[in-house]
Amino acid sequence: MKTIVVYKSKSNFVKNYADWIAKNLSADIFEASTVTSDKLLEYDTIIYGGGLYAGRINGVKLIKKNIHDLKGKNIVVFFSGASSPNEKAINEVKNNNFDEEMQKNIRFFYLRGGFDYNKLKSFDKLLMNMLKFTLKRKKNLSADDRGMLSAYDNPVDFTKEKNIDELISYVNSKAK
Repeated sequence: MKTIVVYKSKSNFVKNYADWIAKNLSADIFEASTVTSDKLLEYDTIIYGGGLYAGRINGVKLIKKNIHDLKGKNIVVFFSGASSPNEKAINEVKNNNFDEEMQKNIRFFYLRGGFDYNKLKSFDKLLMNMLKFTLKRKKNLSADDRGMLSAYDNPVDFTKEKNIDELISYVNSKAK
């Protein structure tokens, strides 16, 4: 099976996962801005990875706009954020990014990434400052909320190569 890993990464957490996935699967790897729909059609398995920003998967339009042409392909989407994984939030991300019909043809994985405020561009810093303001006004902060607030001053990185194990197993099971 011919496999491609495509990613969009603002602060390298997703890129690290994409590199590890490509290495483990002996797959081709490309940054999303360099990939055309014709390129995707050359592959049996298409793995797309993007960071989470306000519940949206960065750059996922590449998959969405080509989803009908990719019928019959093994499509995997992974997304990465700083929060610890929870089923409710993962389902919200899936629903925010793909309709029900699209979701039937995609296998999703959440790979915990990190947060480094200093690596953000100006616009992203503005958005994150709005989140920080909102969090500071909350009366009851969750553990994730407290962790997010502390990450503004102390970058966090939860990426580990072992986090891709389930994704690798899934793709390998489809190759048989």
